[in-house]
Amino acid sequence: MDHFNYRNGQLYAEDVSVAEIAASVGTPFYVYSTATLVRHFQLFDDALDGMDHCICYAMKAASNQAILKTLGNLGAGMDVVSGGEYRRALSAGIPPEKVVFSGVGKTFEEITFALQNGIRQFNVESDSELEQISSIASSMNKIAPIAIRINPDVDAQTHEKIATGKAENKFGIPLSRAREVYSKASQMPGISIVGIDLHIGSQLTDLEPFKKAYQKLADLTQVLRGDGHKIKRLDLGGGLGIPYEKNQSAPPLPVEYGKMVKKVLGHLDCEIEIEPGRLIVGNAGILVSSVLGVKNGDNRNFLILDAAMNDLIRPAMYDAYHDIIPVKQPGSTEAVYDVVGPVCETGDTFAKKRTMPEVSENNLVAFRSAGAYGAVMSSEYNTRPLIPEVMVNKNEFSIIRKRPSYEEIIDRDIIPNWLK
Repeated sequence: MDHFNYRNGQLYAEDVSVAEIAASVGTPFYVYSTATLVRHFQLFDDALDGMDHCICYAMKAASNQAILKTLGNLGAGMDVVSGGEYRRALSAGIPPEKVVFSGVGKTFEEITFALQNGIRQFNVESDSELEQISSIASSMNKIAPIAIRINPDVDAQTHEKIATGKAENKFGIPLSRAREVYSKASQMPGISIVGIDLHIGSQLTDLEPFKKAYQKLADLTQVLRGDGHKIKRLDLGGGLGIPYEKNQSAPPLPVEYGKMVKKVLGHLDCEIEIEPGRLIVGNAGILVSSVLGVKNGDNRNFLILDAAMNDLIRPAMYDAYHDIIPVKQPGSTEAVYDVVGPVCETGDTFAKKRTMPEVSENNLVAFRSAGAYGAVMSSEYNTRPLIPEVMVNKNEFSIIRKRPSYEEIIDRDIIPNWLK
């Protein structure tokens, strides 16, 4: 469910006309619904009711500080994967003790800065990272709370580029080495073991892979406790998917996920951390674009938009599907288009042979379910400015990232003295 619906023949974001935002901001732009963000967070919070838990939003999905602040006000922690994301979380007012630092390649500077400012835990991905954290923490007279990320070798049955829990993926240490690495960690200075971490992938549409991975986690918890380790926290990662296509089978709901977590892990008396990103923000955002024109080819028609692959790269990168709808409520006339942008790449294609309501030049269209991995993955390819982000709250809207001018983009370049 989201809060983007037709009303009086026009698409609305909560109580604000999308066409009104377009007239004020210009296209293309992203717009997020506060009500949808709040609802999706609360669904997860309610699903884990009765268990000690912390929902650490995976901010790589969408990291604008307005989004972080909205979720932080609801009690969310943050899952970060870089020093920049860590700084964003702090800037948005997230307490450092609610920030989990994940990621396979943390730098010396990132680890040091997090230890200086505070951290809930580091999710450790390798022996070398464990040794580095120990060395840095010891030199600073700090204790680093850590969970070691286990690779359970479970197929998440998702797109190969967003699967993270198989043996051939770069993430975590093999389950077969868990006891060895935990034993090593327990003897290292500057290290405090607080739990176990795993994350098997993104956009999962079935609970069975989760269940398999979590059962392995439950078994490992008992083994490690038998070895004398105090395992008090289980980080389950994120990954629960959303429906991108109208006729797609609905992925499991958070309440169903919560029931499974309680059944598989509830007996362990551990605090549960989950790191949802896409399910919280995916359907909370749309991308709005103007139609530049329709180009008629020999065997297809091209619907040319002012949005491009640099604004929304998911279709080019993952062959991802996004429902594309007119902002003005459509009639019954349909057409078949290749929906494309203006970038000088054949890959700048959002959809091929898409049957959709007929539109024409200067009409507005919206890409649904564009809140996750949209704005955060955008670029200035072709010297196209990053597009604005807008947030709606009931009958108000505000620009939360402005569109830079061409001068601001070009002035970032530095011409060396020998060329002047």
